[in-house]
Amino acid sequence: VKLVESGGGSVQPGGSLRLSCVASEIPYSSYCMVWFRQSPGQEREGVAAIDSDGVTSYRDSVGGRFTISHDPERSDKTLFLDMKSLKSEDSGRYSCTIGSGVLYFEDGFYRCKFQHMGQGTQVTVSS
Repeated sequence: VKLVESGGGSVQPGGSLRLSCVASEIPYSSYCMVWFRQSPGQEREGVAAIDSDGVTSYRDSVGGRFTISHDPERSDKTLFLDMKSLKSEDSGRYSCTIGSGVLYFEDGFYRCKFQHMGQGTQVTVSS
């Protein structure tokens, strides 16, 4: 499975961006997809997740500002992340992942056992 992200860029605080992730294929009957981000010197963190049952989950810091979506009927199997009211702390390299099985709840978070990750797209929020 190959994942290719796009849509990153530089925006001012308060701005919006739409990230896309195109999957070459989804070889799973049930699956989960997660957007991660990582900034220099920081650990990778999950931002938003969705599964084939339509369950979604968001990191507390992005709730109400980010929306993850995915239409399994689309031929291009695209995953989206709509981001608004962006803050400087949202800066980082955003990568999408996909794994078999739906999201599962553990230790207070929804999780996904992903097997594939894309190269990412850079988001910079700065005035």
